[in-house]
Amino acid sequence: MSSAPRIPKSGPERAQLEGWLDAQRSLVRMKCEGLSDADAHRQLITTSPLMTMAGIVAHLRWVEYSWFHMNLAGIPDEGQTPWGEGKHPDAEMFVEGTPIGRLLDDYDAECERSRAIAADYQLDDLEKESFGQGAVSVRYILIHMIEETARHLGHMDIIRELADGQVGYVKPGNP
Repeated sequence: MSSAPRIPKSGPERAQLEGWLDAQRSLVRMKCEGLSDADAHRQLITTSPLMTMAGIVAHLRWVEYSWFHMNLAGIPDEGQTPWGEGKHPDAEMFVEGTPIGRLLDDYDAECERSRAIAADYQLDDLEKESFGQGAVSVRYILIHMIEETARHLGHMDIIRELADGQVGYVKPGNP
């Protein structure tokens, strides 16, 4: 079982923010350990059928891509945008048939690219592309990504418990 990176208990603001974000990112994979592909794609919340473990992992990969790659660095979309005119607004969550292991590997790779992009900027630097919403700082992006990832980890907690009874940070197979 993997473990979350240690978050610095003191030190520079940047180290704190990046530590918290990396800890949340690592929990995404941890929540999926031992989960079958079938369970990763099961729609267990009837009021939110897109909220599957696989769908959330795909969504979190997209959020990393959009905030760091497109918004912060201003790099035009390289064909990864899953939605557009006439498509579902949450199209990135439609990943039926994609193995959870591949989705997690894609997520980890996107997080690594996000880290590399963010490293080139100071906390007060503003994103290059704000899509008409008003540019935000790197600090804002890091805080938002902590919140976004942690919020979806809560969804993953519920889905995992419904899928196979695993709760919290318990290693699969050990109650």
